[in-house]
Amino acid sequence: MSDVEKAVSCFKEGFMCSQAVLTAYAQQFGLDRDAALKVSAAFGGGMGRMGETCGAVTGAFMVIGLKYGRTAVKDTQAHEKTNKLVKKFVDQFKSINGSIMCRELLSCDLSTPEGLKIFADNKLRDSLCTKFVRDAAEIVEQLLK
Repeated sequence: MSDVEKAVSCFKEGFMCSQAVLTAYAQQFGLDRDAALKVSAAFGGGMGRMGETCGAVTGAFMVIGLKYGRTAVKDTQAHEKTNKLVKKFVDQFKSINGSIMCRELLSCDLSTPEGLKIFADNKLRDSLCTKFVRDAAEIVEQLLK
């Protein structure tokens, strides 16, 4: 199973979008599944269900950080590379989906009871969120090469 399919499968198991994207790639960078699930748990629904940056996007940022992030303050080259790849990711995700903001992507605000109802009634998790997880994983896959 490809890492993209692992991300989609994890999401379909019931984990958050952020968890699905990070977990699909985490082990290859030395982060075990449980740790990946825990560290990314609060990012779903646009950061704690506040409708901000999409969890699939933040999960991808974490994957980029695992591969390219700096571990020494003076490693400005790694810092710049990470920022450049995050920007490239965002540009590609926006070109496909129009935004990286959860509430804009879903056309509802998950931080409100009304928004949660729209989300549930329209089964947006199954349709749109699954697409965003797949898109994020596919873009990250390209950037890791």
